[in-house]
Amino acid sequence: MRNKKLWMIFAIAITSVFLLNAGAPAPDEGMWTFDNPPLKMLKEKYGFEPTKEWLDHVRLSSVRFNDGGSGSFVSANGLALTNHHVARGQLQKMSTPEKDYVKDGFYAKTQADEIKCADLELNVLESMENITDRIMKAVKKAKTDQEALELRKAESAKIEKENLKKTGLRSDIVTLYNGGEYWVYRYKKYTDVRLVFAPEAGIAFYGGDPDNFTYPRYDLDMAIFRVYENDKPVQSKNYLKWSANGADDGELVFVSGNPGSTERQSTMAQLEFMRDYQYPIVLKSLKRRIEMLKKYSLRGKEETRQAASLIFGMENSVKANQGEYEGLLDKNIFDKKQKEESEFLSIISKNPEWQKEFGGAWDAISDVKKKNIALIKPMFFRGLRGSRMAQLALMTVQYVAEVKKPDGERLEGFHDAQLETFKFNLFSPAPVYPQLEEYRLTDGLRETIEELGIDDPFVKTILGGKTPEEFAKELITGTKMADPEFRKKLVDGGQKAIDACTDPMIVAAKKVDPFVREVRKKIEDEVQSIESVAGEKIGKARFAAYGKSTYPDANFTLRLTYGTVKGYSMNGTIAPSKTTYYGLYDRYYSFDKQNPFDLPQRYVDNIGKIELSTPMNFVATLDVVGGNSGSPVINKNGELVGLVFDGNIESLVGTYVYDEVKNRTVSVHSKAMIEAISKLYDAPALVNELLGR
Repeated sequence: MRNKKLWMIFAIAITSVFLLNAGAPAPDEGMWTFDNPPLKMLKEKYGFEPTKEWLDHVRLSSVRFNDGGSGSFVSANGLALTNHHVARGQLQKMSTPEKDYVKDGFYAKTQADEIKCADLELNVLESMENITDRIMKAVKKAKTDQEALELRKAESAKIEKENLKKTGLRSDIVTLYNGGEYWVYRYKKYTDVRLVFAPEAGIAFYGGDPDNFTYPRYDLDMAIFRVYENDKPVQSKNYLKWSANGADDGELVFVSGNPGSTERQSTMAQLEFMRDYQYPIVLKSLKRRIEMLKKYSLRGKEETRQAASLIFGMENSVKANQGEYEGLLDKNIFDKKQKEESEFLSIISKNPEWQKEFGGAWDAISDVKKKNIALIKPMFFRGLRGSRMAQLALMTVQYVAEVKKPDGERLEGFHDAQLETFKFNLFSPAPVYPQLEEYRLTDGLRETIEELGIDDPFVKTILGGKTPEEFAKELITGTKMADPEFRKKLVDGGQKAIDACTDPMIVAAKKVDPFVREVRKKIEDEVQSIESVAGEKIGKARFAAYGKSTYPDANFTLRLTYGTVKGYSMNGTIAPSKTTYYGLYDRYYSFDKQNPFDLPQRYVDNIGKIELSTPMNFVATLDVVGGNSGSPVINKNGELVGLVFDGNIESLVGTYVYDEVKNRTVSVHSKAMIEAISKLYDAPALVNELLGR
């Protein structure tokens, strides 16, 4: 699930008072932070103004799935709802050759039957604090952009550590408006999360890749976990009550979730870099890896199971990235972005003080993106890609090296305030599949040679004259990195243990580490430091011109968006605002029951139990992108009426622009979920808990 319209800048020759409102987004657009909700726009268009109590309740009921997605508390006893595709990674880690929870689904009839996730962390945003003045004060004494970056990183680490110590909450520094604002977001963190319910993949991702990012849809893309603390279910004071009726056509609805990233405020130079260099590399590599995994799947049933979730994720990424890429290739969209930037620059140029302070920022970014070109391939290909054990080995080597340094001088991810989460992931007991690891590592090394050349220093140092096949086999067959206890012993033993370790994966990681650090340092010194300072200037320029009438780009932090349940014109006809179970079975029979339009057997055997007129999926003018998957759709009463799981194909350009006419968020209807759970899965206790009975 991904993407959606940039704010529009109006006429230039207008009064300064009008300019303050010119950057305001069109109705139904925007990923608004909870400190700056769009109260005025909501009241003017819909006659509804959320109260502070409403906003606090929604915020504290919302959950971030830290491995990539959103969710919400939906019962007083710790039930958390998200998508099946958000839960899929955890379902894969729970599965075995004998029990495939991704394919076959799962239901725990009692709490004793619930399965604990291997390495899932959930976050609830407890509080936020604007720390912009403190960050700006810290970097004021910097004489160079590189020094400013180092001072900013050091002060950020200090603030995170102070807040963690003071509150006990996970504390993250959040950059908004290209560096125009800095905040500390404090999260309540949960790491004891257990699976309660997931349907079969065949209904959760009905229609497979052909239907992905399309509409009409017929998916039950849901999963339910229970959150524990001190081995007891969390007693959720803030949770979303389940709406028995769901959302109706034309109804005002909201989404509270964590959109991953947008580039609506990026400069033209940044967009051109992504269009001409970043997307082509990413898409080419993803397509290659999908074909490689499909070949691996042909080896047998177990190989198919091992690779299925990887293929699912990569195919989803290809379709999303391709849509975004085509958006940047669209001359109309690119011309529109150019017009917006030109108008913004004209506004700045008409004020001599603004021009003096901010005017050079765009040229600075343009110059630095040219330097970025030479670094993109080394950044992307210098590594042991495809192997989870290789990733764990590098994490281990870097952890031992970084924790010896002062907190403010460490690599990002290794600061004191981040170590608990880091070690939670490093020591995960999630299974690894050696045969798959060797297959993927081999192909990753082949790709590195193809992209960088056999004489590249990284290739020569790492392979040492061996073929990719020989090197990958040596690493995978000889390593103990699959064992979390082995990783713990290395970490506990510190640098001495790492230096003495002869495990081939650790030996390789020690060779990889200098190359990773080298390219990272170059990017920080030659690109990030300059881009950060210029971005801050552009952020300040935006505030000077428009105040906070706009919203910041998404960055996987909690946002509120609003819209209406509404169909749209497509393919010469009209897409309805909702679909029903009738449509699901029509699609099943229309495609002669063939994959990916076949159904799990329980849906075939029990068709007579379902009220076929029940709404299944629906669309709304909600502005969401990837990361919003699993977000609750909420009505004015603060009730859950749906579950975000996708966007239509027209929404894929939403990383850059939002179009209210055709952009739609696709969600599972609240009635559809209850209908299936109650009629097909023999789960009365779960239904009663969801409905608060």
